[in-house]
Amino acid sequence: MTLHTPVAFFIFRRPDTTRRVFDAIRAARPSKLLIVADGARTPDEGRIVDETRAIVAQVDWDCEVRTQYAPANMGLKARVSSGLDWVFDQVEEAIILEDDCLPDPSFFPYCESLLDRYRDEPRVMHISGDCFHRQPAVDGDYYYSRYPHIWGWATWRRAWARYDVGMTAWHDPGVRARLLRSFHRSEERLFWRTTWDAVQRGDIDTWDYQWGFSCLLHDGLSINPAVNLIANIGFGADATHTIGAGDWKASLPTASIPIPPRCPPHMQPDALLDNRTADHFFTQKTLMQRAMRKARRLLGMKEKP
Repeated sequence: MTLHTPVAFFIFRRPDTTRRVFDAIRAARPSKLLIVADGARTPDEGRIVDETRAIVAQVDWDCEVRTQYAPANMGLKARVSSGLDWVFDQVEEAIILEDDCLPDPSFFPYCESLLDRYRDEPRVMHISGDCFHRQPAVDGDYYYSRYPHIWGWATWRRAWARYDVGMTAWHDPGVRARLLRSFHRSEERLFWRTTWDAVQRGDIDTWDYQWGFSCLLHDGLSINPAVNLIANIGFGADATHTIGAGDWKASLPTASIPIPPRCPPHMQPDALLDNRTADHFFTQKTLMQRAMRKARRLLGMKEKP
C-alpha cells in the first residue's frame, strides 16, 4: 500500500537510529517525503552528518523527495521550527518523525485517517503517536488532551500557522494570567511559568514548548492514542535531550491500533489522563525530588512511570 499523506523526516547525525526509522518509512511507502537536516558543528561531525544523509538518499519506491539541508549547524530550535515552516509551505498536512522515533506500522494509517477526519475541525491541532499511560481507560481508540506529544505526530498547515517560535503573546499580561489560570495546581503553574520564561529568554534551545504554548493559547486539542505507537530509540549519551538510558520512557513497547481508530464520544480533554501527564512531565519538582531523581540516574536505576 502507498501512503498518500506526506511524511516529514528530521535527521542530523545519528546513522544508526536514522536507518531504523527510514526503514519504517520505506515500508509505509509515502508518495511524498520531505527531509530536513541540520548541518555539522565540526569537521569530524560532518562525516557522520554525510553518512546519515546518505541513508535517506536510498529511496527505492515511487516517491517525490524534497530536501532542505542546512549547510551549517542551526541548533535544535532554529532547525526544527524553520524546517516545519518549510514543510507547511510545501504541503497542507504532514506526518512528522525525527530520527530517533521508531513507529509501529499502524502509526501511518492512524495519522492519515485522523488527518482526514479532523481536517476541517479547528479545535484539533495535533495528532500524536505517543501514549505514556499503561492501558488507559478510554472510550475509544484515542483520547483528547491539552498536551501535544511530539515523538511521532501529525498536523495541518492551518494549525501550524498558529505557531510562534518567539512566543510573543507571552509578553501580554492578560495572556499570561489566562493561561496560568487554566492550570488548577500550583505545581503546574510554576512549571509552565518557569519554562516559558526560560524559553523566551533563550535559556532553552528548543521548539516544542512553543508548540505546546500555541496549542494552549488557542484552546487546541491533541489526539493521543490509547496504545503507544512510537518507541524512542534515541536515549543515550549522544542525544540532545533524551540522555538518560535508564529513563522509563526509553524504548517504550509499542502496539498496533485499529484502522480506522474508534472515535471518543465527546470532544473534550480527558482530565484524569491530563493530570497524570502533568505529573509525569509538567510539574515543578521540589529540590528534594530533583536530588532523588539525579541520584537514581547516577546509580543506573530506572525511573518509574
